[in-house]
Amino acid sequence: MFNKKTKLKLTDFECNLLINGMNEFRNMLLSDGISTEDVDELLLKIICKSER
Repeated sequence: MFNKKTKLKLTDFECNLLINGMNEFRNMLLSDGISTEDVDELLLKIICKSER
């Protein structure tokens, strides 16, 4: 559906802030019983890229 990719350069602080925010969003979805597959995939991509 979406083929356009965008790359962001983030500082360590910004990356940690993004990871924490995505995790909080994931927790809200879990508490509402909503699937977290897409959020999980994005969160893993962010974590893997930040470890480099």
